[in-house]
Amino acid sequence: MNKNVLVIDDEESIRFTFESFLSEEGYAVTTAGDYDEALAKIDGKNFDIIFADIILGDKSGIDILRLIRNKKINSPVIMITGYPNVETASEAVRIGAFDYISKPVRQATLLHVANKALRHKTLQEENEKYRSNLEAIFGSVKDAIITVDKDLIVLAVNKSAEEICGISRDYIGRPFVDYADNCRGKCLDVIKKTIASKQPMELSRTECQCGNHARRVVTISASPLLSQSGAFAGAVMVVRDETFLNDLERNLRERRQFHNIIGQNEKMQDIYALIEDLADVQTTVLITGESGTGKELVADAIHYTGVRSGKPLVKVNCAALSENLLESELFGHVKGAFTGADRDKVGRFQKADGGTLFLDEIGDISPATQVRLLRVLQEKVLERVGDSNSIKVDVRVITATNQDLQKKVRLGKFRKDLYYRLKVMELALPPLRERKDDIPGLLNYFLRKLSGQINKKVEAVSEDVQKLFLDYPWPGNIRELENALEHAIVVCKQDTVTVEDLPQGFKDFIKKKDYPAGDEAGPEPKVLMEALVKSGWNKSKAARLLGVTVRTIYRKMEKYNITSEKTY
Repeated sequence: MNKNVLVIDDEESIRFTFESFLSEEGYAVTTAGDYDEALAKIDGKNFDIIFADIILGDKSGIDILRLIRNKKINSPVIMITGYPNVETASEAVRIGAFDYISKPVRQATLLHVANKALRHKTLQEENEKYRSNLEAIFGSVKDAIITVDKDLIVLAVNKSAEEICGISRDYIGRPFVDYADNCRGKCLDVIKKTIASKQPMELSRTECQCGNHARRVVTISASPLLSQSGAFAGAVMVVRDETFLNDLERNLRERRQFHNIIGQNEKMQDIYALIEDLADVQTTVLITGESGTGKELVADAIHYTGVRSGKPLVKVNCAALSENLLESELFGHVKGAFTGADRDKVGRFQKADGGTLFLDEIGDISPATQVRLLRVLQEKVLERVGDSNSIKVDVRVITATNQDLQKKVRLGKFRKDLYYRLKVMELALPPLRERKDDIPGLLNYFLRKLSGQINKKVEAVSEDVQKLFLDYPWPGNIRELENALEHAIVVCKQDTVTVEDLPQGFKDFIKKKDYPAGDEAGPEPKVLMEALVKSGWNKSKAARLLGVTVRTIYRKMEKYNITSEKTY
């Protein structure tokens, strides 16, 4: 067997008896007659089992037991006592004794207890090996793993949990709710649902931010945690960091729509990427571009993709208000500040506190308002009109203009310091004429949107209209495109928009360009026949294929003497 046993007893006869009985069974026995000798033996050798007498002169077997436990020695300790009683036994077990044996010692009893202790130690070692292997696996997993019991008390966390979620082993034994205060609580929702339903839950590709950690894209999954008997014991949550994969997909995929901004054009892809980069950077942003290019949509996207998305987005059209009204709207006023100020008014800056303030047409504000705006941007404080008290505000400012602010600075009409303060980051939107490859996508989007609003089934635009739209210069940009299409859908009598349905300005453009006037040109005989055959002689389908009206199909069939019984 060759297992090492230490026998500690101040009676030589007891030591001899133990050594004789155990040696016959193949144990390697070492003996010690007092506390100090036992301490020296324990420090010099590893023992599989330790027997210790309760009484050892001025020391006791309990002292030996405490010593062994403090040294974290993994050996079962069996107490030897000549006067067994409940108090002694309970004290020994409380401290960690495996068992106790009474004097006089019987060989069968001694060997039974020794074998039982040895099996216990073997099982402990196997469990420890299993635990170590499990902990090594647990620690090497790249995903964050957090387990909780049914009461949401944290049972275990791995190393990745600290890197991804900011939750360390210090949280073990504490309520998971304490940790969830550091983030947006999405993981708490998932794990609560798992515990309530006892079913697996998953939240795919969601954004999270824990404390000062960088914003990440993660997939959160939780599954029921079962005991060895199969009873429900809590939940295990796995948080997979998919930020890199998400960024890679974002950069590789052809994004056609981004927060209601339509476009696959290369310039628009650059705009999307810049919006995402600016989302959580709290600096001011100046959006420039011609009227109708979608500056307000870009402001929306910056706000709603960032950390302030849950806070207010307040908008002000600076060109729509006079100087006095604009100051009152932006900064607020106190009662009596001017004629008609019959009560205090909260300004837009205060309403946007914690969120974003979008100032459209910023190039139209007066010099006095420019001064006040600059102070708010630099010092994060404002004064209401008629009030000398300062109010601290936390507002991210986004501005937009269709004017050349740099030219206004040169002419002295716009403060140079304010211009550069607003232009920390500039987002220049291209006009529609520079991104005409986006027109088909915009047409499809507006057709669906406007048809639903007007409650009219219009499914397509004719080929002539598409050709016209691709050639048209679009001075009013996307807003002009949407308005033109809305007009066309209202007057359209078929399910396809034709040139005849467009506003007069487009018809005038056709005349200047000497275009064929839509249906007047119509399809050639061979093309018409191919469309009719392909559509199974369904005139409406043929019209949609060719992008003309059904009326044109009938007129051209009559002109070319085409019927379903004969071919041209």
